Amino acid sequence: MVDKNKVEEVINLIRPALQADGGDITLVGVDDDGTVNVELTGACAGCPFSQLTLSNSVERILKDRVEGVERVVPAM
Repeated sequence: MVDKNKVEEVINLIRPALQADGGDITLVGVDDDGTVNVELTGACAGCPFSQLTLSNSVERILKDRVEGVERVVPAM
């Protein structure tokens, strides 16, 4: 089981980098299978590189720092 509070703590560490580029990230939820659902807002919402940001940055950092995180996906 993924610790949702720990995920939120790590997202708060990532947030300033996204805000520096005019975007932001919000944790929507964590599924039992280790999937973290997030919403990208601001400049990140329409950015063609948002999927790269999720997989190469956000997902990599969360997997490294929070036990049980398997993947990060945009909330539907």
